[in-house]
Order: sequence, then C-alpha cells, then structure tokens
Amino acid sequence: MQQRGLKSFFTFFLGCILSFVMFVFCPSSALAVNNPELLPDTATPVVDLANFLPDIQEESLIKDIETFESDTGWRIRVLTQYDRSPGRAVINFWGLDDKSILLVADSRGGNILSFSIGDDVYELLPRTFWIELQARFGNMYYVRENGENTSIMNALDTVKGCLVKGGCGVVPGLPREQWILTLITSIVGGLVFGFAGTPRKPDQVFAWQWVLIISPLWGILFIAFGIGPVVSRTSDWLPLFRNVIGFALGVLVAYLSPFLNQPPASNPNT
Repeated sequence: MQQRGLKSFFTFFLGCILSFVMFVFCPSSALAVNNPELLPDTATPVVDLANFLPDIQEESLIKDIETFESDTGWRIRVLTQYDRSPGRAVINFWGLDDKSILLVADSRGGNILSFSIGDDVYELLPRTFWIELQARFGNMYYVRENGENTSIMNALDTVKGCLVKGGCGVVPGLPREQWILTLITSIVGGLVFGFAGTPRKPDQVFAWQWVLIISPLWGILFIAFGIGPVVSRTSDWLPLFRNVIGFALGVLVAYLSPFLNQPPASNPNT
C-alpha cells in the first residue's frame, strides 16, 4: 500500500511537470493537421474517434453540453482521437471562438488530456488552472485506475462547476498525492524553524532573532506550499490540521535534537 502511494505521488508530481511543458511549449495535436473527412456529417459537440466513451455516456454528455451552453453561453466541445486527428478542421466544424473550450483526449502521449481555450475563458480560468487540470485527471496513473471516460468526465465537470461559480484560480479538491506534497513541505518548514530557534548562547532558551532572519524560508515552505494549496482547494479542516501538526513535530525534532545528542556530564567525584 505504501509503495502504491509513493508511485501515485511521483506520478502526480511528474504529471504536473510534463503537463506544464506540453501546455506551454507544445501546440495542441488537435490543431496540427487538417483532416475534415474524419468529422461526422451531422453537428454534435462530441466526436469520439477513439471510442473512449460508452454510447450511453456519450449521449448523456451531449445533452449536458447542449444544456450547459444554452444556460451559460459557454461552448464546450470534446474530441477523442487515437491514430489520426481531424486537426484544424474542428475550428470550422464547431465554429470555435473566444467562449469555446475544446477538450482533446489522445492516449498516445504521457497525458491524455489537452485543451484549446478561448480568450474569454482565460479571464475566469487562468493558464495555471488548465495545467493543474491536465496533471490531475490526465496522468497515466489516474487514467489506468479510472479509465479514459472517467478522466474526460471529471475534467469537464470541474470546468463546468468553475464556470458556473464565476471562475477558479486553482482546481477545486485536494487529491491525496498533492496533500502529501504539502505535508512534506510543512514538515521541512518546521525543521527549518526548529533549527533556526536552537539556542546558541548559554543563557538563551530560543533564538528568536534567527527564526525571524530565516522566516522567508520556513514561511514559504509552511505557509505558501504547506497551507496555501490546502485552504485554496478544500474547506476540509483535517488536511490543514495534519499539516500544522507536521510543522509542529518538525519544530520539536529540530529544536530538541541538539540537546539529545549532547554527551552526559561527567561526575567530578568519580
């Protein structure tokens, strides 16, 4: 179980890095070529060339997208592909504009999800949101455990939920892998805090001046990387409580370790 958790954590971490590189530097594969013959003759918001979606789920998704568009004005389109891509033909087929979101699912890469987003969408959902969305629902570990269809549906549900409430700076929800990372940074921040506060003078109990000097380091580790990602993604108090306890334990271990390592005082009468 522990090995599985570590594998999930490292896969999530690497997925974040790969998603960032692909999102920033690599154009969407859906817009790289032009094969209009692969598109259907009838208008539909979902083109499932890779057969990732069961028929019943695809029909339900089409109805949901059409209802969402009529209620909000935001246009969501889904393309799945495996061997060949319609490429730039989807622009004219769907009439993609500034209020459009195109999700492309392609299992040939390390991350099956990619997005083409209109300019108006970026005002509510910034670039960092899409990078995190890719990493969370499109990584190989998540797809292997849940399937391509679940990856697509969960990503779309997240996007629709954020658009309805007026935007999101980050992807809501705190997966276990991401929480583990915040716990690690909280503990490391506590270790830095504790080592900085270790007394350096005979009559000193706690070196507050060193704690203040090094506060940018432990503050970034604990507050920015340990607390910030938790409170911005979930209202659950338990992950936050665990991170605070991790920070406190790190402080105690670092502060008490020099005293525990001191050799016992020798008895002058022996």
